[in-house]
Amino acid sequence: MSSSHRVKILFGMAFMAVSLPFTLTSPAFARMVVNCGGAALAGGAQLLCSHVDPRSPAQLCTFSWALATPSNDTQVVSGTFLLPPGASNVTVYQGIGFAHAQSSPIVMCQGKHVSPRGKFQ
Repeated sequence: MSSSHRVKILFGMAFMAVSLPFTLTSPAFARMVVNCGGAALAGGAQLLCSHVDPRSPAQLCTFSWALATPSNDTQVVSGTFLLPPGASNVTVYQGIGFAHAQSSPIVMCQGKHVSPRGKFQ
């Protein structure tokens, strides 16, 4: 193994060691509070969501979903909703006139951060 190859490997390992702690604390690794599922079939589309952690605050969510009409045109539906703690299988979108989904629904949610002392920040 050449010395330049060893330097590249060591540099890559050092980069991973430095960047890993930052990625583990990013929102992408946050615990799941809202779970959603949608389907488009038989001429209709429906999106259901549940608040799966009753200890977490209410979640303000936004969704976007690309659906196909019977003529195969794309129609993007979107909206916002507030999901209270403990809510289960709440219909957050329902529509007719769709042949199938062209994408999975994209749902993003945010709740208030609670400090360890129990106060909202």
